[in-house]
Amino acid sequence: MSQKEPDKAHSDYYCENGYLVFTEYFLLKRGICCGSACRHCPFEPKHNKGNKHLCEEVKIKHPTN
Repeated sequence: MSQKEPDKAHSDYYCENGYLVFTEYFLLKRGICCGSACRHCPFEPKHNKGNKHLCEEVKIKHPTN
């Protein structure tokens, strides 16, 4: 397993070069964009603090959210 892959399917984060990287799964659970330019931001438009609108690709992958 590469360093960039989470240890399990629903992991909240993984480590990369000494940084914690939040997964899409974690960001979906949080339910709102923090505006911190997260790599796996599931919201649209991306990195817009307070945004709750999910992008279409995420809605297809996670239809219950």
